[in-house]
Amino acid sequence: MTEIHYRSTDVDGLKIFYREAGAPGAQKLLLLHGFPTSSHMFRDLIPLLADRYHIIAPDLPGFGQSDDPKTNSFDSIAETIERFTEIVGFDRFAVYVFDYGAPTGFRLAVRHPERITAIISQNGNAYTEGLSEDWNPIRAYWQEASDANRNALRMMLSPETTRWQYTHGVPDATKVSPDGYTLDDHYLGRPGADDVQLDLFGDYKSNVALYPVFQEYFRTHRPRFLAAWGRNDPFFLPPGAEAFKRDNPEAQVIFFDTGHFALETHAREIAAAIRDFLG
Repeated sequence: MTEIHYRSTDVDGLKIFYREAGAPGAQKLLLLHGFPTSSHMFRDLIPLLADRYHIIAPDLPGFGQSDDPKTNSFDSIAETIERFTEIVGFDRFAVYVFDYGAPTGFRLAVRHPERITAIISQNGNAYTEGLSEDWNPIRAYWQEASDANRNALRMMLSPETTRWQYTHGVPDATKVSPDGYTLDDHYLGRPGADDVQLDLFGDYKSNVALYPVFQEYFRTHRPRFLAAWGRNDPFFLPPGAEAFKRDNPEAQVIFFDTGHFALETHAREIAAAIRDFLG
């Protein structure tokens, strides 16, 4: 049985919750989740990797059991996670990024390329061709931050939308446990959580603006890179996964017949790909 420890630490005045497993002397692997979930999304993956890797999976600021960010921005989240890695002793590590975890992890890599031993991107985008038309309501808010455009995005915080994100593109939706999206709905229902998430929808344009910076990092540093992608993702399209090879020709790209939350149905397959990739 894998021992998983559930801890919290203070990061410059913010409580950051995290899961930890594996031997401290093993190769380090940082897991960064996305919207609207938490480190709970790695509940199946961690036991499949902890025999070989020292794993830490934090709840990003504003998500799960962690405090809200100091400012509702991706720069603020990345700064906190950077400090978090220093506090927990992750000096050199591979990073698994998903959704919001991607612009967070890519910021860390750009700032400290010497700390990154490898990147696994599971539906974590860095190219405009990876953005689907489902981003159009959010794009409208980027272009005009009106109350009407902001309020139009509240439907993305509803239980129905959360469940849809988990099940869309999954050939057999009965394989998706309700535990994940039910827990996400609980956290989204906390007082003030809606404003945090709506602010982050608006600030996502800062990630798109940094795409050229991320791509230059891939070209310059050529990190060991694996894109493990749910091919039926309604938000981040397969061309976004293939595009990593344009800037990093040795990047590996693997597609799975599932949706956005690929770990819900393909944790074993993704774990096997990670073990082969990291060695």
